[in-house]
Amino acid sequence: MVYLLPILAVLLSLALVLLLKLDSQKNIKLILAFSGAFLLALTFFELLPEVYRHSNPRHIAIFILIGILLQVFLEFFSKGAEHGHMHLDMKDNGFPWLLFLSLSLHALIEGVPIRENNDIIYGILIHKVPVAMILAIFLVNSKLKIGVVIIFMALFALMTPFGSYLSVHTNFAARYGTQLTALAIGVLLHVSTVILFESTQEHTFNLRKLLVILLGIIGAYFL
Repeated sequence: MVYLLPILAVLLSLALVLLLKLDSQKNIKLILAFSGAFLLALTFFELLPEVYRHSNPRHIAIFILIGILLQVFLEFFSKGAEHGHMHLDMKDNGFPWLLFLSLSLHALIEGVPIRENNDIIYGILIHKVPVAMILAIFLVNSKLKIGVVIIFMALFALMTPFGSYLSVHTNFAARYGTQLTALAIGVLLHVSTVILFESTQEHTFNLRKLLVILLGIIGAYFL
C-alpha cells in the first residue's frame, strides 16, 4: 500500500484534470496551501525528532542544508513545479526531459522517509495531489500530445514509490538511512515553506489562507 498510494494520487490528479477539463490553477491554491502546511508540520512532528534521535545533531543539520540547496538546484530546471508554480516556457511538442528528470529526482528523494509505520506518507500524498494537478494542467495547456502527458505523469508517479523501495531494500540506504532522511527533510522543508510563502499572490494577508494553514498544522498534529 505504501508503494501504491503515491501512484494513485498522481494518476487520480491527472484523471481529474482530463475529465473535468480543468485549465486554471486558481482553484487549487488553497488546497496547495493546506498541503504545504500539513507537510511542513509532519516534517517537524515525524521526521526531525527521528533523525536527531539517531545521529549527531551537527551532521544532521549539514545534510538538511544540503537537501535545501539540492532542491534550489533542482528548481533551476523544474522552474518551481515541485511547489505548484510553473514558470516554464514549452517551445515545442517534444518530451520535456529536463523537467522530468528534475521532478523525478525530487520525487525519488520524497520517497526515502516513507515507511510502513510512519505518517509522513499522508503528508506526501496531500502534497502530491495539488502539485500533480497543477503539473497536469500546465502540460495539457502546453499543447503536448495527450500520450506524452500520460507517459510523463505515469513515470513521475512511479518515482516516489521507487525511492521508498530503494530506501528499504538497498544496503546503501540501510547504512546511510538517517543521512538520506535528513536530505529529504531539507527538500521537504524548502518545498513546503515556498508553498506557504507563494500561495498568496503578492504575499498579501488572506484570512482564508491563514485558516487553511492552521487547519493543516492542526490536522498533522492530531494525525
